[in-house]
Amino acid sequence: MGAISQRLDELLKESVHQRTGRRVTGLAVELVQETVVLRGRTGSYYVKQLAQQGVRDVLPQNPLQNAIVVA
Repeated sequence: MGAISQRLDELLKESVHQRTGRRVTGLAVELVQETVVLRGRTGSYYVKQLAQQGVRDVLPQNPLQNAIVVA
């Protein structure tokens, strides 16, 4: 597991929360090497996609693994 700076963590989470209207519960963001990994839970694939766009707003060039569970 990779650690990211507290500031970047806050920035990424806030961007995801803004995009999704806080509809991702248990949101966690990790940086593994250069890959951003999103984790959490939501009720729709649309919100999962919005969360991904929230990360892209902040780090558009980094690889992204969206591990948010839709349930």
